[in-house]
Amino acid sequence: MKEEIIIAGFGGQGVLSMGKILAYAGLMDNLEVTWMPAYGPEQRGGTANVTVILSDSPVSSPILDMYDTAVILNQQSLDKFESKVKPGGTLIYDPYGIHHAPTRTDIDVVPVNAMEACIEMNNSKTYNMILLGALLAKRPIVPVDAVIKGLKKTLPERHHHLIPLNEEAIKKGMSLVK
Repeated sequence: MKEEIIIAGFGGQGVLSMGKILAYAGLMDNLEVTWMPAYGPEQRGGTANVTVILSDSPVSSPILDMYDTAVILNQQSLDKFESKVKPGGTLIYDPYGIHHAPTRTDIDVVPVNAMEACIEMNNSKTYNMILLGALLAKRPIVPVDAVIKGLKKTLPERHHHLIPLNEEAIKKGMSLVK
């Protein structure tokens, strides 16, 4: 098993955190992992993306041209990465703020209304966890319990009280995928 993933959006949407939690979940599940973030000088508002590779054998390089799965959170990222999903791959995106929906027919395109789900949950900080749940529902590459362990590893101790909310958001995201 080898899954090559790109997660892309604006800074502040939890792109890098989502990738880091997924990477830690892979470690907790005894997988080989790479996590490679890329972002501009802006802390919030600029574009950001992260490449995560999860594999049951050693990963030769973290640099990729094509991806098995893309999780897209804004139009700029969709424009940049839609063409880089391998034929037969998966593109998960939130239609909120997307003006031109994906057009490829050789990949599995999965719209997830994550922003609406955040509003329903009354917490905008759950956005990335809802999308992570959608990813896990579509591509169950790591078990949810490994993701919860990854959350415990990545969140500072002072934020561990938020883990149940994050777990609820992951389950909400999983329920949004048909």
